[in-house]
Amino acid sequence: MAFVNSVLNWWIKKRIHQIELFNKYPIDVQNEVFKKLISTARDTEWGKKYDYKTISSISDFQSRVPLSSYEDIKPMIDRLRKGEQNILWPEDINWFAKSSGTTADKSKFIPVSPSALEECHYKGGKDMLAMYFNLYPDSGLFDGKGLVMGGSRNILEVSNTTYIEGDLSAILMQNLPFWAQFKRTPSLTIALMDEWENKLELMAESTMNHNVTSISGVPSWMLVLLRKILKKSGKQNLHEIWPNLEAFFHGGINFEPYREQYNAIVSPEKMAYSDTYNASEGFFAIQDQRDSTDLLLMLDYGIYYEFLPISDISNSTLNPLQLRDVELGVNYAMIISTNAGLWRYQIGDTVRFTSLNPFRVRITGRVKNFINAVGEEIIIDNVEKAFSIACAKTGASISEYTAAPLFKDDEVRHQWLIEFEKEPENHDFFNEAFDNALKSLNSDYEAKRYHSLVLKQPQVLSLKKGTFYRWMKKRNKLGGQNKVPRLSGSREYVEDILKVR
Repeated sequence: MAFVNSVLNWWIKKRIHQIELFNKYPIDVQNEVFKKLISTARDTEWGKKYDYKTISSISDFQSRVPLSSYEDIKPMIDRLRKGEQNILWPEDINWFAKSSGTTADKSKFIPVSPSALEECHYKGGKDMLAMYFNLYPDSGLFDGKGLVMGGSRNILEVSNTTYIEGDLSAILMQNLPFWAQFKRTPSLTIALMDEWENKLELMAESTMNHNVTSISGVPSWMLVLLRKILKKSGKQNLHEIWPNLEAFFHGGINFEPYREQYNAIVSPEKMAYSDTYNASEGFFAIQDQRDSTDLLLMLDYGIYYEFLPISDISNSTLNPLQLRDVELGVNYAMIISTNAGLWRYQIGDTVRFTSLNPFRVRITGRVKNFINAVGEEIIIDNVEKAFSIACAKTGASISEYTAAPLFKDDEVRHQWLIEFEKEPENHDFFNEAFDNALKSLNSDYEAKRYHSLVLKQPQVLSLKKGTFYRWMKKRNKLGGQNKVPRLSGSREYVEDILKVR
């Protein structure tokens, strides 16, 4: 063990030194990333289309290559999924990370190249550990195993080539080296199961007797698993089962609503929480301080960043800012170009810089209104279509609505405030039809609603006619371009409306 610790300490010091260098010379590092991306992709179909061979500056790149959304590049991704190659990136693309859907599709499929896997996602995971050990040098993390909770995946065969589509976490686990597999639990067979109820049962049974020192996953799903483990063991506190448990590495959704629930089942003084900002499209930022949850933007992962102020989001003539030009306290839409062939891709997230030396961010939301309490990412288009289906089935019509998550008694559900123009014939049937329609339109919502394990059945409150009018009048927001906010991760609007109903 002494040899392992010495190697670990050498590696941590080396990587922390590299991180300190890109913090010292961030713009130089990003410029090098940009040059490498352009040079590598110049002979791809995309690179030829925009003549990457003659791009000599970032201004050339910005003037020549348009901003893109998933809908813009979906035809090329569909071709990649059918086996074509060298379209967006020169490496063979055999892995696709399944993500929440768009207005036209239930799910997105994000290409994951070998470079993105090794130089971005895995590098991010290793840096997460390096920063953790740097903050907690006496850690015994490697004395035990890490409980990793991931998603499922499908294996496809196209022209004698194997393709894997599934949650990013499943793709990462599928490709881990043997030594990393040895340090995690449960077994890969259980971890990649797609039937969640049985999976949770088997995960609980197979991990209880291991020396688990860390847990990793999305806070909502992990909480379900941990409660199941406690119930099976008859214990009240996780440290009674795993006395050496010391860290929770989490990401995907805001952890704060869950903090008290976690503190109720662990010994808080023994537990460290480490936040990350990673997605199907890339690994972007890591918590690097004990006393702050701000995230250090990682600049050497093969991702070139641009930032568009939210105030300019509707102005197609304005170019996003380079990293050197961002300011503190401004909400920016994040634009990325990556070593998986996403070019000037609008990821949909908004961030705010809390430090410019080094560059640290906080995730502030999404470009569009949404609800993402447990990773479901409900967007307005999903809702409008689901309401249409429910109204058609129940003879109802809706004049106004808004919604927000409701956290109560350790349960999470969506609370919908609806002003019906015509009440449904049966409110319970309307609620059920709306819920089922959302499941059919959004795969992430469907997963979180599965057996009500993470997200409970939505609560729909029918408001008196004129409620929204009175609320808008109270806020001096009648007429003009003023609109009722439809979806929010905060309960600010909902609570205010409930006061005037």
